[in-house]
Amino acid sequence: METKLRVPRPRRGAVLRPELDELVVGGEPVRLTVVAAPPGFGKTTGITLALSAREASARVAWVSLDERDRDAGSFWTYLLLALDRASPGCGSAALALHRTGAEIENVLTTLLNELSVLAADVTIVLDDYHRCDGPGVRPGMTFLLDHLPPQVRMIICTRADPVLPLARLRAGGELLEIRQADLRFTRAEAGSFLNQVHDLGLAESEVDALQDRTEGWVAALQLAALSLRGRADRAGFVRSFAGDDRFVVDYLVDEVLDRQPAAVRRFLLRTSVLERLTGDLCDAVTGDPGGRTMLRDIARRNLFLIPLDDRQHWFRYHQLFAGALAVRLRDEQPDDVPLLHRRARAWFEQEGDVEGAVHHALAAGETDAAAELIEGGAGELRRTRQEAVIRRLVGELPDQVVVRRPVLAVTMIGALMAGNEFGDIERRLEEVTATLAGPALPPGDPALLARLPAEIATYRAALALIGGDLDRAIAHADRARTLTRPDDLLAIGATSALTGLAVWRRGDLGRAHADYEVAVRHLRRAGHLADALGCSLALGDLAFAEGRLHDARARFAGALAFAGPEELRGCADMHVGLARVAYEQGDPATAMQQLGEADRLGEAAGLPQHPHRWRVLLAELTADQGDLDAALSLLDEAERVYLGDFSPQLRPIPALRARLLTASGDWSAGLALIRRAGVAADDPLDYLREYEHLTLAGALLADPSGAGRAPADGLLQRLLAAAEDGGRQASVIEVLTLQAGASWDAGDTPRALDAVVRAISLAEPEGAVAVFARFGTGVAPVIESLARRRPEWPFALRLRDTLLERAARRRGASSGAGGAVPGEHAASGASGLLDPLTERELAVLRMLRSDLDGPAIARVLHVSLSTVRTHTQRIYTKLGVNNRRAAVRRAHHLGLFRSIE
Repeated sequence: METKLRVPRPRRGAVLRPELDELVVGGEPVRLTVVAAPPGFGKTTGITLALSAREASARVAWVSLDERDRDAGSFWTYLLLALDRASPGCGSAALALHRTGAEIENVLTTLLNELSVLAADVTIVLDDYHRCDGPGVRPGMTFLLDHLPPQVRMIICTRADPVLPLARLRAGGELLEIRQADLRFTRAEAGSFLNQVHDLGLAESEVDALQDRTEGWVAALQLAALSLRGRADRAGFVRSFAGDDRFVVDYLVDEVLDRQPAAVRRFLLRTSVLERLTGDLCDAVTGDPGGRTMLRDIARRNLFLIPLDDRQHWFRYHQLFAGALAVRLRDEQPDDVPLLHRRARAWFEQEGDVEGAVHHALAAGETDAAAELIEGGAGELRRTRQEAVIRRLVGELPDQVVVRRPVLAVTMIGALMAGNEFGDIERRLEEVTATLAGPALPPGDPALLARLPAEIATYRAALALIGGDLDRAIAHADRARTLTRPDDLLAIGATSALTGLAVWRRGDLGRAHADYEVAVRHLRRAGHLADALGCSLALGDLAFAEGRLHDARARFAGALAFAGPEELRGCADMHVGLARVAYEQGDPATAMQQLGEADRLGEAAGLPQHPHRWRVLLAELTADQGDLDAALSLLDEAERVYLGDFSPQLRPIPALRARLLTASGDWSAGLALIRRAGVAADDPLDYLREYEHLTLAGALLADPSGAGRAPADGLLQRLLAAAEDGGRQASVIEVLTLQAGASWDAGDTPRALDAVVRAISLAEPEGAVAVFARFGTGVAPVIESLARRRPEWPFALRLRDTLLERAARRRGASSGAGGAVPGEHAASGASGLLDPLTERELAVLRMLRSDLDGPAIARVLHVSLSTVRTHTQRIYTKLGVNNRRAAVRRAHHLGLFRSIE
């Protein structure tokens, strides 16, 4: 809801409060300002006026919170969006990461990195924080406050002290507290409010009396002013006025309502059931036309109506006023309350707003209607991957309603599993099964009820897969397929994907490939394109394992074609897949271009593992440049953002890290790391750990003492047989490469040449190059010898040249040249980067070193802000970093600034 992110506009004629302004924005900046007071003390207005008094360049990230934001996902989404509005680009990466379901500390780490390099100050304002303060939000808020950079401050407006480390901040001088006493109107401010804003012409003694009795409570003064309008006996009213919160509100609302025209009074009461108001909605609820005109009239009357947008299309009542109206409505017209909510529900239902419709159905006491709304809207919510909305809506229903409606219960099961919440699934499945076995037909759409047995079997298959019981998973998936109608495309696609996952985990790549082909075909026909993209990603991974790089490229490109121009969730993964094909085929420039395109789309266009995959490939490319530290740092990030799902993790980060260390010459660190992962040379072989066992063999062979050669030889023989039997050609090539290097070191040249010829013969049809450098350049002398013996073999010559270039880059890195190839002048194209910066990117890079923010850089370079952001993202990608400060540091390391100064 965009209106939650708008800084409220100061009211026309609002009382200026310079002392409060100075308290808020004057003096030494602090990390946190807490504005805490009971309702009606002008917290929001006071902060709005204080911030508006600052210079025009001040940036404010404002979030108006409500009860729904107690959900951590909603809270952090709005806060990140607000920051991205205040300083374009600073929250986009964190927001995209958050949408993948990553841990909040990982999301906030990404955000803090961006905030730390902002040139301008930013103020975060969280209004009505008491509405969301809870265990879901607190840990992240504490982490954010602990690490806020000095150019960012936070203001929290709340009715109750937030459960945050206030004592620690207070002791460290990092907390400013604005309390009820600070927010009370002074006598001068009360006089201005009553006599200038409301033009009441009260005597000084009357102002003093109201000031004393309200104790400066702004809401009470506002209500008093409305009641005084047109009253003859003003002195008597002032004398009888009492300042108790509860009775003041009740009394003055009575006075305000009684003095309104009948039509206005009726409208106020009947629309009090709405959390937000617009003309058409008010017409539907009241049953009378002219809602838009009435809202504008009420706004002019200052009847606590707050605009939510600049066009004054949507409004809300002040919370105190709305609550008082609701109480009066229940007192006067209790039988009308359910009717009004039913009318609101019908309007939201017609507008396609499932959440709004469910809210009013529940308020009307119509839990079954709410359940039917969720059941009816779940299909579209699932298709668009909004399982979090399903979980929230179903969570508002009584448990007994969910239990007796199996369609709803199964919908909730699917949403929970999509959110990696598996703990309660078995119990829920048993409850649904028992309900379906009962004597009476349960409520629900007959067509949806008919699908339930297949869905239950599908979810049991998924649960078994998570538990590692592959036989049971396949059995349940097969049962689900037999229970599924031939025209249920979604169910067929889901069961085929689950079977593919199970057999893939076993190492049966051929059957997995066939099952995923079926899944993609049916999911596409069902219109579930994001899910089809996910299965296409799996097919690409299978093609990599089978050594079919051309097929992998065709798969990723074809998936982008059927996704179309909408940049659906999963499109970014397809570009990362294309980048990996290019990398494996020895084309790092194209790989970087494809990673840049994935970065342009953003992590929001990626599936859950996209942030992890993107960083892993960039780490490998960076290591090939010779910058081991940057590569290991990227792997650390990849590990933090990894989000487990049903897909097997075939290349775990510890093994990747061990490979990079081994390839860099630090074989002992690589060996220690892979051993800590729990693998040994005499382990029984398991496909899921094949990558780790290959990593172990490479590290053992790198031991210059030769102590690891014997166990490595035995392990490699077993791995070769298993990979050949499973059709995993990529692993076969890797084993042969390691065997060739080991034989050469042992002085067995014929065996070394035989192994490398077999490996190159398998690799050549697919153009596979990177596999020969997985563990450094140990195989390089074998390939060099082969190239001398077979100069007519172009692919062998290409491999020799590639390994020589890679060795040169690593020598340059170890000698302190920062990974640069000879000739470090960036402008000439020899920057030490796989993809050198363009002249325009160099110009932007120079600006990134300054204190200028994005808009200022755009003005200096005479380009649009979007162009600056595009160049900046490309610079990040080429430098292998993800924030401004790291880009500047990396550029210094590469000597790029010397080339442009």
